[in-house]
Amino acid sequence: MAIALQSTAPDPAYWDQKLETQSRADWDRLKLDLLKSHLRHAYLGSPYYHRTWDAAGVHPDQVKSLDDLRRFPFIDKKLVRDRQIAVPPFGDLVAVPERDIVYISASSGSTGVPTASPFTAQDFDDWIDYEARQFWSSGLRPTDRYCHSLNFSLFVGGPCVLGAQKLGALTVHAGTLPSEKLLAILQQFQATTIWTTPSYAWYLGETAIKQGLDIQKDLAVNKVIVCGEPGGSIPETRSRIEALWGADVYDYYGLSDIFGSCAGMCEEKDGLHWAEDHILVEVLDPKTGEPVADGERGELVLTTLKKSARPMIRFRTNDIVSFTKEPCRCGRTSMRMLGVHGRLDDMLIIKGVNVFPSDVEAIVRKDHALYTGEYRLILERVNHLDRLTVEVEKSHLYQGSDADLAARFKTSLKAVTGIMGEVSILAPETLPRATHKAKRVEDRRTGVWS
Repeated sequence: MAIALQSTAPDPAYWDQKLETQSRADWDRLKLDLLKSHLRHAYLGSPYYHRTWDAAGVHPDQVKSLDDLRRFPFIDKKLVRDRQIAVPPFGDLVAVPERDIVYISASSGSTGVPTASPFTAQDFDDWIDYEARQFWSSGLRPTDRYCHSLNFSLFVGGPCVLGAQKLGALTVHAGTLPSEKLLAILQQFQATTIWTTPSYAWYLGETAIKQGLDIQKDLAVNKVIVCGEPGGSIPETRSRIEALWGADVYDYYGLSDIFGSCAGMCEEKDGLHWAEDHILVEVLDPKTGEPVADGERGELVLTTLKKSARPMIRFRTNDIVSFTKEPCRCGRTSMRMLGVHGRLDDMLIIKGVNVFPSDVEAIVRKDHALYTGEYRLILERVNHLDRLTVEVEKSHLYQGSDADLAARFKTSLKAVTGIMGEVSILAPETLPRATHKAKRVEDRRTGVWS
């Protein structure tokens, strides 16, 4: 697991030009070769896969094309957690002896029992090498000072800092420090890059201003990497954070069940490039299980192609995304995710219409002269009918009436979501600010905050 620095600088534009710019046909050939090998490894090494695939009448030797993977059964977070509890400590999806496992990340679940994600030494090295490649595509270079402000405990985002270290950047392992201390570190070491969540990037910037800092003069941050929330791929949210920091904002996507960053934005910021040499991506209609067309929304289903400790075959993420396979202006040809629009369990069904909080966020973050960017959705059932109320903070810059602003927001809400809702205009700084992932929805029909 030793992290070796790059001894020679890669191509100025690419970490691995041959891989990153190969044709789509070459990507498919590579993925098929990796898939066949990985399925055999899972079948022979994992009691769970062996048993369930036999019961389903499928076998790795039947896979002749990428489409053949669709014959294999899905797995999901609950199944992974249940198998871990049934066969402790890692479950029977694990396909290697325990002596080969050198690292685990973990995420907490509704049961309070962490769901572990094990790695072999090779798995870990593959992960960090990809992180370096992704950082490079976002413009990180050995001359950068990178501040990692994600949790270092069992959180899968912690070790991502080693990718920056691998490409030769100076790394500051800040973790989840109080905002005042983090700002002091950014100022002392003149860090050029920081990784956090969209909500916290906004909160940290506001905190800096309240402390009397001139962000663009007193700090050196020119790149903000965000993850964990849809905001980084919502143009309105990203542009607001960029204006606040005077920096480029890059959205990354990862999950503990695979590894820290599975996809991320290049300097063009036109979608998130997938690590297609590590992960096979399906985007499926959640009702029919059929693939959706480019640009259409569907559930993200992932299959690892190299992770030997615990192969994840057709893992339903619950995330609703859209994608394109068109080449990027940067020259990379990997599949790009156009954004995470929400989660199936975050999707709000209001008067029979599917609404994601990210749809509302796009309205709130569009015009800083009208809104601060902070909002909350309140769902109630009144006389057996659903009622949505959107609480929105008006901007310090707004000089008009609350009634006019509410009417304007209602019109935008109807245009974007197709529903009419109540709008409550709040004074600036009324709503609480998030220091990690923001909770934007109060569903009084169920008593759930999310």
